[in-house]
Formats: sequence, C-alpha cells, structure tokens
Amino acid sequence: MNIKNPGATNMNSDLKTVILAAGKGTRMKSNTPKVLHEIFNKPLIARVLDSAIKAGAKENIVVVGHGAKKVEEYLSINYKNVNCALQKEQLGTGHALKVASEKLKDYEGNVLILCGDTPLIKASTLCDFINFHNEQKSDITVMTAYFDNPFGYGRIVRNKNNEIESIVEQKDADDNIQKIKEVNAGIYCLNWKTVGFGIDEIKNDNAQKEYYLTDLIKWGTSHSKKVCPYVIKEADEIFGINSRIHLARATKIMKERKLSELMEFGVTIVDPDSTCISPETTIEKDTIILPNVVIEGKNTIGSNCKIGPFTHLRGDCTIEDYVKLGNFVELKKAKVKSHTNICHLSYVGDANVGSNVNIGAGTITANYDSRTKIKSKTEINDGASIGSNVVMVAPVTIGENSLIGAGSVITHDVTPKSLALTRAPQKEIKNYNKKGENR
Repeated sequence: MNIKNPGATNMNSDLKTVILAAGKGTRMKSNTPKVLHEIFNKPLIARVLDSAIKAGAKENIVVVGHGAKKVEEYLSINYKNVNCALQKEQLGTGHALKVASEKLKDYEGNVLILCGDTPLIKASTLCDFINFHNEQKSDITVMTAYFDNPFGYGRIVRNKNNEIESIVEQKDADDNIQKIKEVNAGIYCLNWKTVGFGIDEIKNDNAQKEYYLTDLIKWGTSHSKKVCPYVIKEADEIFGINSRIHLARATKIMKERKLSELMEFGVTIVDPDSTCISPETTIEKDTIILPNVVIEGKNTIGSNCKIGPFTHLRGDCTIEDYVKLGNFVELKKAKVKSHTNICHLSYVGDANVGSNVNIGAGTITANYDSRTKIKSKTEINDGASIGSNVVMVAPVTIGENSLIGAGSVITHDVTPKSLALTRAPQKEIKNYNKKGENR
C-alpha cells in the first residue's frame, strides 16, 4: 500500500527543530524516562522525531533532563541528525529553549519547536504549518486547537482584531480565561533571526516561578513582531502523554487512524476493535485481516492474503501475495513468498520461506541458541511441504519440493525432492489397558 500524505511539501529548505524532552513524567510512575515509553514498539520521542525529519528538518536538537543518559543513548544509536542539549534544572519551557539556543548561534533560519511527548503529530501537518509560517512571513507562528474540555492546556487570548495577544497557562488563568476553548498546542515555528534573541528577555513572573516559552508571544506582540495563529484541523494530533492512561489513549488513536487508512485503501479489517496494526506496516488491497490480529514494527503485506485470527507479526516481515497465515501463527523477521500457507500454532522466525510452501500446524523454526546468543536462519525453498509438529533447528535449508514428515526434528539440510523424517519406530503393547493387567 502506498498512501501519500495529503499535506503539502515543506517549502522551507532551512529548518531545525528543538524538541523538549527533559520532563520527568512523574505521573507515569516509571523508572523509564517518559519520552522512551513506547507506542507500537517505538518510543514517543522517536515518533516525534520521525515526523520532524519527514517534514524537512535538517538538524534536531533534543533538550534532555531526567533520564538524560538513557535518552541520549537511544538517540545516538537510532539517529544521525540529532544533538542533545542538557537542561540540568527544569526551570520551564522557556529555559529549555534557552539551553537549546546555545546550539543555534549564528543560525538565521526557521526553528520548529516540538514536544517530545506528542507522538500523534503528523509530518503532513508540520509541513502545512511551516508552509503557512513562510507564506505569512511570520516571525512567530503558534499552533492552536479547540477542545471542549481544555483543562490543563494554556489558553489562547486574542485581541479585538482576533490576533493572538498572549498565552496564559492553566495555573495562572483566572475564571474568564479558563472558559476559553482555544488552546496552545505547544508547537511553534520561529524566525530565529528576528526572535531568537527574545528568549533572553523572558521572565519568571508567574505562580510557578518558571520561564514559560509561551511568554515569547507576549514579547513578540510588544516588540512589533508578526505573530500568527495556525489552527490544527485534528486536535488529537497534539495529545500529550502524561500518564499510562494517556499512553493507552494515544495508542488507541494511532491504531484507529491506521485501520481507517487501510480500510479506505481496500483492506478488509473484520473486527477493528480487536485488531492492532502498527503505522509502519503497509498492506495491499483485498487482503483480509481476521479478528485478534496484532502486527507490530515495520512489515510489508501483499494483496489477497488472509491473516488470522489470533496471528502475531513481531516486525521485519515481508509477506507476498496470496499468503495465508492461520490461527495463532507468529512471525518475526520472516520473508514469505506468494501462495504459501502457514497453518495454525506455528512459529516462523529469522526465516525465508519460498512460494507454494505448506507449513503444517505446530511447526517451529528453532532459530535461537541461548548459550551463544546467536540467531540463525532457516531457508525453506519453493514447493516444500512441512508436516505438523516439525522443529527445524537453524541454520538449516529445506530444498525445493521436499517433504518433511510430521513430528520430525530437522537438524541438517534437506536436498530437493527428498523425504526427510526423524521418527522413532512405533511400539505397541497389546492389551495394555485391559482391566487388572499392566497397571
């Protein structure tokens, strides 16, 4: 499936991001830094970064604080265009940007400011946002949204001309301001050349004695800077994660977004409520996904396949057309060619499976050596037929059009067009169950 993002291409060729990720996340009740909690096996910070990079960011500055070493380690392993700035004391979002500004000296392009705990933001939305900022020749562009229940969010205060006058945080808002339903999304685009120096002028005159990034708006209006609001179309995109409940809610939103995309494209999802499919998975038309299927990680699934029920793909799987994966089948790092059946209660991992292969029920690829910690490959070539309850101990190759007898443990390569089996002779003790004897 190849669904194009509806958002415009980012017209700005010079873009850097600052991602705020220093918060402790106390309500998560976890030793893991908040931004490293995962949705569909990918940390929150990674989902934000991926959207920023797709939107055209050339460099990403991540402000870290609590659990800084863990966050920096993850980023250094998984990203090349990321620099970290340490916020030793969490003195507010304005202070976080000031810390990041040390890495923006002599920079004169746009700076996109994001929150590391908003994993639902789309790259297409960021592109539209940046393009709007450029078209308006804005100094400061603020992303806003409307919520029926805006509690906890900073409120957008507009003047008589409907221009943004200021942003007031929940803790500092009086009763009238708390009635405002337009909220700050926490995403900004700044013309760094014209407003970057304003960071040093932000004060901490508030109830929390913190330096609020939102005060940059008031500074901008008082210094005749052009401040533009950009109202996001889908408010769910700015949903922030502050608890396990929020994490579950964001996961559900991401799941429903993906399933809707697939069904609109031509994939049948029999029971969306019980089906989970990662955003990184692509599925072609006329494939049927039966109930209680879980697909994690990045996978490619062809057309006219039948998956499930109770099938689990753990990632890095490529499934070609007309493949059937039955009840309680699990796949991981597997490539399966067309017209192949993998029957119920089977596990296929670290394997290449050819076309027109039949894998019987209860079959597994034993790919992991717990002593050496090494995972080895299983190769099953075209036309092979694997009987039920077979264990193939990797590394092993099953030749074309070969037959593996049910119940076998295969530890050596099988040549093409051969029958392989490892089965002890059947013994029979007559009258064993006769009353009073042999008991």
